[in-house]
Amino acid sequence: MSETPLAHLQTLPSWLLGRASALGHRLVADQFAREGVRLPHHAVLCGVAEHGPLAQADLARIVRIDPKDLVAVLDDLQSREFVTRAPDPKDRRKNTVALSPAGHDLLARLRILGDRANAALLAPLDPEERTRLVELLARVVAAPRD
Repeated sequence: MSETPLAHLQTLPSWLLGRASALGHRLVADQFAREGVRLPHHAVLCGVAEHGPLAQADLARIVRIDPKDLVAVLDDLQSREFVTRAPDPKDRRKNTVALSPAGHDLLARLRILGDRANAALLAPLDPEERTRLVELLARVVAAPRD
């Protein structure tokens, strides 16, 4: 008997990666929810921690969030005092975003929660397999495409 369409689908790397990605996102999102944070909040905090203080428009490009959507994320983070926004001293028409001390503390807690979620995601693999999987996925993601 030949392989069924569904059985074939479930062997495709694209399908498997999609399912693993959905599971990973759910596990991380569930952990971050403990801190009242969503995945875009985390991306913004990481971007500001690594590149900030920086212009809001530059942050949108770095974290690949639409500038209109970024405003809502920043409003939420600022209202909770995790980031600050101030006029850019070089161009007062722009806002500069910086991480506050509370934002640094939150980011440290999110790192622990994210590590916990990723450990749960990769629990079926031994440590060498985990390392190898990350290496292989990094190669797939970094490869140039036509």
